[in-house]
Amino acid sequence: MPTIRVPDALRRYSGGAASFPVAGGTLAEALADAFRLHPDLRIRLVDEAGRIHRHLVVFRNDEVLPRDGAEAAPLAPDDGLTFLEAIGGGARTGGGRRMPRLIGAGVIGAGFAGRIHARSVGLAGGRLVGIVGSSPERSEALAGELGASRAFPSAEELIADAEVEVVHVCTPNHRHGELAEAALQAGKHVVCEKPLAVDSPTAERLASLARSSGLVATVPFVYRYYPVVREARARVRAGDLGVVRLVHGTYLQDWLMGKGDYNWRVDPRLGGPSRAFADIGSHWCDLMEFVTGQRITRLCARLTTVLPERLGAPGRIAFSPGGETGPNVEVATEDIALVLFETDGGAVGSVVVSQVSPGRKNRLWFEIDGSQRSVAFDQEQPETIWIGGREESTIVARGASGLAGSARSFDLLPAGHPGGYLECFDAFVADTYWAIRGEPPEGMPVFADGLRAVRVTESVLYSARTSTWCALEP
Repeated sequence: MPTIRVPDALRRYSGGAASFPVAGGTLAEALADAFRLHPDLRIRLVDEAGRIHRHLVVFRNDEVLPRDGAEAAPLAPDDGLTFLEAIGGGARTGGGRRMPRLIGAGVIGAGFAGRIHARSVGLAGGRLVGIVGSSPERSEALAGELGASRAFPSAEELIADAEVEVVHVCTPNHRHGELAEAALQAGKHVVCEKPLAVDSPTAERLASLARSSGLVATVPFVYRYYPVVREARARVRAGDLGVVRLVHGTYLQDWLMGKGDYNWRVDPRLGGPSRAFADIGSHWCDLMEFVTGQRITRLCARLTTVLPERLGAPGRIAFSPGGETGPNVEVATEDIALVLFETDGGAVGSVVVSQVSPGRKNRLWFEIDGSQRSVAFDQEQPETIWIGGREESTIVARGASGLAGSARSFDLLPAGHPGGYLECFDAFVADTYWAIRGEPPEGMPVFADGLRAVRVTESVLYSARTSTWCALEP
């Protein structure tokens, strides 16, 4: 009997199974048989190179779970690819239509963020056309390391190249605005690391240009893509918590806790006027507003720099251990931010942001307290959410039965096989590429969300500088 072979590198998507017998002539029929044999199966359609053709369309238990989390539909013969063409890389549907073509991508900047972007390009159905590093020599080395077709000598040449359809901007913050604008002006789709810009006028111009051009322009607020975050959102939006009264949390790291810890983010000429809040506090605020559906309307902030001097070493990579040598450099950006806020839904809240908290590597945590129940999420324990009640509290795990469709559509691994930050990033880039193909998914963070983060950051800076409450447009 013919079989669908699963390469070793892809078996985490197939419950560990090496192959599935094919009883029918279409992939849908084959998958239906596979699900009967393997009830816990999760699978994504890939070619032999491992490129995902229909990322986030999850086949599970004889159902198709669409990307937008709509109600599941039964598998039918015309839902799938003919199996030999699908697995063999022919990429042709049963009706003779071609599967989505690979999208040509270019990555500008190849530090911590750039490497993650480059990895996700291939997994999301893209082709890494080229990359630009900090020097021509660095670009050549990175092209070979990351599998880019070529190294570009400059960002401008990458943006101008006809094969590049989408530009990933992963440089230090001070260049985000100019490069994103150049790419949009050249008719390219854009994925721009946050902050979208280091000032709101530039961010406003970018958001307006993206909107008027019709191009896809996204910002990687990737914590939106944890399945249990989508579950928390669905419960809040369905009213399961009752009236939301209080929203509170933290985002704590320790990678800049010592005097020898340094990175370009510390320098306001490269990173912008805010560091801790703009870098990670913006993630927390975006996630809070995404989950609750409420927007911050007033805030009061206090910023603290606990290390007024550091040992400067501009080339040090983010999250790497600090050094013991280097010139003393005055620090003008904050290590800690404390923010109180009110929302347009009547809730009050607070967040503590720190990059100097020993032992906390990347602890984004929030709790939303309603009149009936509470929900809490910890990014360092991303497989579960806590649901609190007066009589009893429960832990809801990814993969549990009864999760919302929007959560299940991002639940790609069997329960007990943890997913994490990289899977979230893959899902974000895949959403961006599906939007480029004309299918924009719900919940995808766009330049308007990047502008919102810049405005919140500027309000935090203003409040801390003037020791006053600051109003924001919701």
